Amino acid sequence: MLQKLLIISFICSGLFITSCNKEAVNNPVGNQAPHTGLFLVPDSTISKQPSRIELHWWGDDPDGFVIGYYFSWDGQNWTFTQSNDSVFALQIGATDTSYLFQVSAVDDGGNGVYDNDIVQNGKDYGPEPFTDKNNNSRWDEGEDYVDIGLIDPKPTSIKIPIKNSAPVVTWDPLTVLPDTSFPAMTFGWIASDIDGEQTITTINIALNDTSNPANIVSLNGQVRNVSIVAHDFSSNTASADILIGGVESNMASQKLSGLLLNGNNKFFVQAVDISGAKSKFVMMPDTGKTWYVKKPKGDLLIVDDYKTVDNAADFYSAMFDSLGLNSKYDVYDFHNQTPPFISVTFLQTLKLYKYVFWYTDNDPALDLLSSSVQKFKDSGGKIAISMQFPQNLDLAVLGGFLPISTDSSNSKLILNGGTVISAQNTQSSYPDLELSASIYRMKSFYVNALGGIPIYYFPNNEMKGYVGFTDTEKKLFFIGIPLHKANSGNANVQNLLRKVLFQDFGLTL
Repeated sequence: MLQKLLIISFICSGLFITSCNKEAVNNPVGNQAPHTGLFLVPDSTISKQPSRIELHWWGDDPDGFVIGYYFSWDGQNWTFTQSNDSVFALQIGATDTSYLFQVSAVDDGGNGVYDNDIVQNGKDYGPEPFTDKNNNSRWDEGEDYVDIGLIDPKPTSIKIPIKNSAPVVTWDPLTVLPDTSFPAMTFGWIASDIDGEQTITTINIALNDTSNPANIVSLNGQVRNVSIVAHDFSSNTASADILIGGVESNMASQKLSGLLLNGNNKFFVQAVDISGAKSKFVMMPDTGKTWYVKKPKGDLLIVDDYKTVDNAADFYSAMFDSLGLNSKYDVYDFHNQTPPFISVTFLQTLKLYKYVFWYTDNDPALDLLSSSVQKFKDSGGKIAISMQFPQNLDLAVLGGFLPISTDSSNSKLILNGGTVISAQNTQSSYPDLELSASIYRMKSFYVNALGGIPIYYFPNNEMKGYVGFTDTEKKLFFIGIPLHKANSGNANVQNLLRKVLFQDFGLTL
């Protein structure tokens, strides 16, 4: 009896299983689409531009595995990734804007063949991703690919608002103006924008008045320093050339108006971004300070490169006045009125004049001499130099602006007062000189025959070589002694200056 019951039980169980299998076949559930989650990392800097946005996403599939994700910023173009996160840089446009990020998970229920176009949920996702081993931009048999299954039909999304901020301008630390200058000056600034420096499209600059649009000159937004140089001194108000980056070959097409000569001035700068948002105009000098611009008196500039305390400045002023040049020359004491970006500003100051007389003690500004003398000559200028020497001297530096042989020179610790310096016979129009005081660390040189003409030597053979010479173009005169200590005997310094300035250089009263 028990055996019959077991047989009946097995038969019924078989009938039940068969019945269940038939129901499953007739009513298949099928592959189900995955679901997607998304979150924004809290420390994403959405207030800055390019806004650094870090997004994370994930997917769940009820009947399989998630093999990747499609994401889009515009709802039209979709990108496949197998990563669960990414960092995006969102650029701002001309106004405040918002971005909509969407992402959908993809399951592993592919069809086992490569598809050239995936269209699901009313969206075209493009061809299935593949490894292009032969770099021909198309899938070929044997190349690995991602067999796309079902894509979440309801993408998870997040809206990210990006707000524009106005730029900010501050002064470059090198922009420290002297109280007084000639009409050549350089200004540098720092322009920043939390939306990204590349969003700054315009730099506005002005002199003295920002209320009148005609006074404002607009430059490219990447400009960070300019030199302004005026050349017309016929009135007390001048327009200045704008040298972008201090480079003459990169001059703005428009001049900067309103420079007050023999008056106090202010320089203003402002930044404008792509949306039209503007920084405040920042002013240099700051409130409470002045920047006085002197009008050149004539064609001659005296460069005072002298730090020793003695009568040098008074001597040269009296000497040039005695030549009839009083009120027709300027003195540039750049040590006490040091300009910003000195190498650029100094050269542009020299170029305001046709003639320069430069005198030094034994600590000359060799860097400025080396960087400016030849360029000043190339611009048509003529320069005379009375120079002493430091204890250590690189002849190659001197050779950069003097026509000397840099492989030979003669030195002497001291030359006593009463020593005579004479012009060689072929240069008899240059007067003899006599030292009125001792001079230390003297040097003489052999002149490069291709570029120089030797003039002054020591007739009593105290030193070999020459201590004074000109270049062949008569644009440079050099003497390696301080002239205010060489006016003994017949007091010929006045005659020497008259010869060099009026005859050699062509200076007129």
